[in-house]
Amino acid sequence: MATPTPQPPSPKTAKAKPGPLVRQFSVFLENKCGRLLDLSRLFEQTNIHILALSVVDTSDSAVIRLIVDDPEKAAELFHTHQMAFSDTSVVVVELPHGPEGLTSMLKTLMQAEINIFYVYGFLMRLHDRPLLAFHVEDTELAIDVFKQNGFTILGQADISR
Repeated sequence: MATPTPQPPSPKTAKAKPGPLVRQFSVFLENKCGRLLDLSRLFEQTNIHILALSVVDTSDSAVIRLIVDDPEKAAELFHTHQMAFSDTSVVVVELPHGPEGLTSMLKTLMQAEINIFYVYGFLMRLHDRPLLAFHVEDTELAIDVFKQNGFTILGQADISR
């Protein structure tokens, strides 16, 4: 009986470890006076701090994008109050000092051909620098490219309590 020829081990692909991402919520509210205030008060009552905020309105509804310091508690709150929401991951980057900081960040993404879906600023600063939340086509590639170009990437643990 012939012995089977040993096969070379199959190549193992290294799975990239996910980079530092931040959880962003998109809350769908009726486009009515006072609805954003109601949401803000609800967070205040439950000791959840809004760290970043973007409002996009249409004729009958508004999409409130926000980043909070306690995303688990916020998700519970949305469920409890039966609020329509979704969540996604965004890349949070410290904006370098100087007027060329934003241009440098955008140029870095463009050179890597990374499409930006949207970007918005934080209400807080860390290390006396502004923070930007990027929702991009390829988050892992964006993180790698930002890091390779010396930008500081922040994760949820960096901004949460």
